[in-house]
Amino acid sequence: MTQTGISAGSDFIRAIVADDNRSNKFGGLVITRFPPEPNGYLHIGHAKSACLNFGLAAENGGQCNMRFDDTNPTREEVEYVNSILEDVRWLGWDWGDNLFYASDYFEQLYEMAVDLVRKGKAYVDDLTFEQIREYRGTLTEPGRESPYRERPIAENLDLFRRMRAGEFDEGSRVLRAKVDMASPNLNLRDPVLYRILKASHHRTGDDWVIYPMYDFAHGQSDSIEGVTHSICTLEFEGHRALYDWFLDELDIYHPQQIEFARLNLTYTVLSKRRLIQLVEGGYVNGWDDPRMPTLSGLRRRGYTPEAIRDFCERIGVAKRDTWTDIALLEHSLRENLNRTAPRVMAVLDPVKLVIENYPEGQVEYVESENNPEDAAAGHRLLPFSRTLYIERDDFAETPPRGFHRLSPGREVRLKDAYYVTCTGVVKDEATGEITELRCVYDPDTRGGTSADGRRVRGTSHWVSAEHCVEAEVRLYDHLFTQEDPSDTPEGGAFTDNLNPDSLRVVAAKVEPSLAGAQPGYRCQFLRQGYFCADKDSAPDALVFNRTVALRDSWARRGRGA
Repeated sequence: MTQTGISAGSDFIRAIVADDNRSNKFGGLVITRFPPEPNGYLHIGHAKSACLNFGLAAENGGQCNMRFDDTNPTREEVEYVNSILEDVRWLGWDWGDNLFYASDYFEQLYEMAVDLVRKGKAYVDDLTFEQIREYRGTLTEPGRESPYRERPIAENLDLFRRMRAGEFDEGSRVLRAKVDMASPNLNLRDPVLYRILKASHHRTGDDWVIYPMYDFAHGQSDSIEGVTHSICTLEFEGHRALYDWFLDELDIYHPQQIEFARLNLTYTVLSKRRLIQLVEGGYVNGWDDPRMPTLSGLRRRGYTPEAIRDFCERIGVAKRDTWTDIALLEHSLRENLNRTAPRVMAVLDPVKLVIENYPEGQVEYVESENNPEDAAAGHRLLPFSRTLYIERDDFAETPPRGFHRLSPGREVRLKDAYYVTCTGVVKDEATGEITELRCVYDPDTRGGTSADGRRVRGTSHWVSAEHCVEAEVRLYDHLFTQEDPSDTPEGGAFTDNLNPDSLRVVAAKVEPSLAGAQPGYRCQFLRQGYFCADKDSAPDALVFNRTVALRDSWARRGRGA
């Protein structure tokens, strides 16, 4: 089910734009728009659309408008507007002076609707929404005409004016287009243009009590703004005929609508309705929970805008829906962080290691490389002392075959420090749990190399017990256990596939250089993965989120670069 044939570069939308430029269809102009509804937070699927629209404009020396399709005041909030603007800026896109709202055009849209009424192309209907759905028909049966369909134009004009004036109750009347109730395309069966909503709008206040439907507002908004290529996801393919009908009947400038496949990402849900269920049902800790596919959640987890843009370029643009493996998103992230993230030492499941022949009270500083992929990153000094912490699973009292780390009598390297050999263990008398490892070190192996040329196969990271810093580390995994979370037995819910181990919290010991880590700081915990300081983090209470593990299944399958 996962997508395998990924290639960046040209695609069918760019080919259409190139043909239009060659034919001078739009006078050489390329004007796109990114039109989110301010009724939720942007997610990774919106990032694909934003990168396509802004990127297409940038490639052609054009313009991408940032436009909020704010036509439903009952679901829209300023909070969502602000979060969307922040997310698009974070992705690296700039709309300049081209920030618009459908509400900017409410008066023009109203006059366009009046024009359709005057032309006999729209009418006021007294049917309820339930009756309208009933009259609409089915895919195999034509719809039935409303008994109010042939109202005189003058009566329709009067009723529509009175709808605007607030004379009627919500749900009592709507304005519908007069298209074709027998059309095989259900979207053309006299769609609703305006409904009565006596709700305050976040920008226009109480100026309006009627609001345009999205299908009526977005094409005309495109026209007003001079958009050349109106790029939508595939669910709007069946709406294109209606988009064109409005523009043709109004006889106004006509943009071109083009549809592309939305993003389907494994182990993820991108339906706004389902994301709301996750938040409101308490399955996650808000819209910016690091397990969420929202841009605010990905940012909090430690994703970079460069990685997300790279991912969007890799997956390209398709005409039909496919599934994309989340491993490709993680691969793009690892490639970016591998180049940019400093390496640090952190022990997530610590066990104490005491070097018996190291002088008590002595502290020395060993040099450690910040990032082997970046020559300019330099080095840092780490305190080394008699008592350290290493990972509990770096020791095995009875090592299995192929185990190359510490065990009784075995020598291993402490990264950038010394070779040590295990001489014994200390256990809790009540539980039998190992509480301390006893070792000796070879002072002639400073820096992790032996003067006599002997080699050891195992290397462990460590922190000094005296100098390390406590940190809460949140280990995140996929939110769902199924590639397609909606794949449930009959009667099941997508929430049945939630991963009970999507978050595990541990108390870690980290090197002292992290004491001043600010929220958003990204680094690699050696041998553990990439991590990011959470917004909850403070100098006296460090909190790190695991951004992504080191293992890269996509690259191992040969599907990277």
